[in-house]
Amino acid sequence: MTATPASPLTDPSVGSTDQGGRAPSRPITVVLVDDHRLVRAGLRGIIDAAADLTVVGEAADGSEALAVVRAAQPDVVLMDLSMPGVDGIEGTARLRDAGESARVVVLTSFVEHDRVTAALAAGAVGYLLKDSDPRDVLEAIRSAAAGHAPLDARVARALLPSSKPADPAAALSGREREVLLLVAQGMANKQVARQLGISERTVKAHLGNVFRHIGVADRTSAALWARDHGVV
Repeated sequence: MTATPASPLTDPSVGSTDQGGRAPSRPITVVLVDDHRLVRAGLRGIIDAAADLTVVGEAADGSEALAVVRAAQPDVVLMDLSMPGVDGIEGTARLRDAGESARVVVLTSFVEHDRVTAALAAGAVGYLLKDSDPRDVLEAIRSAAAGHAPLDARVARALLPSSKPADPAAALSGREREVLLLVAQGMANKQVARQLGISERTVKAHLGNVFRHIGVADRTSAALWARDHGVV
């Protein structure tokens, strides 16, 4: 991964340099910021299993993150965006305004153009999605610590001017809107298929199109988007 948005997430040179000022013999230190304890536990397990990485702190929102980062002085912060209280964008801005040197990498389910640009403007150096391969998350941490800007390829596409329609909902077909509505109501794919008289495979195909149109990575985020934008 390089500093340009179009670069691959796994740059083979990542982790071999010391551009971030970290001593080569010292593990890269990480603080996790996410309001879900299970998510933090999963990330901690993945990160601590890597010989060159270690988690040195956790926080449940952006406000708590500032105190934890001040105390732990990590190399990298993995920051969720959607959290109660102080969200990830505001939390990132507070770290920047406080002069903290930790490099913030967003780890979220949302890939909407406005969220990506707001996070980067707040001071984040990288942006990943929660359905990323664990190996890609580890490489992104190494990349950020080395002074690079790790961006998921889907995020890079979201930054392209042509990728931001004026109204994402307008890009949905009638069937896609029906599928999104039923998913937002809590139906599983099999239930949606039965309700609409189509196959479960067709439901999955429609959902994939919905995710791309509205800029999310999973059904939970799609349901939240639908409620926020009046689809439900």
